[in-house]
Amino acid sequence: MASYYVNMNAQSNGDHEVHKSDCTWLPYPENRIYLGEFVSCYGAVDAARKHYTQVNGCYYCSPNCHTG
Repeated sequence: MASYYVNMNAQSNGDHEVHKSDCTWLPYPENRIYLGEFVSCYGAVDAARKHYTQVNGCYYCSPNCHTG
C-alpha cells in the first residue's frame, strides 16, 4: 500500500496529477490533498475524481495511470 495525493494546482492542460508520497514531483503540503492508502494508482485516481473532474497519474510515480 502507498499513500497518494492529488495536486490542487492544475497542469497547463487542466490535469490535476496524482502522486505517491515518495514522488520527486510531490507538491508542497499546502498544494496537495491526501487521498488515502491504495494498492495501486487506479484507486487513487478514482478518489481524486471526487475532488476534480480532470485527473491524471504522475508520469514518474504512477505511470500506469498516466494517459499522456
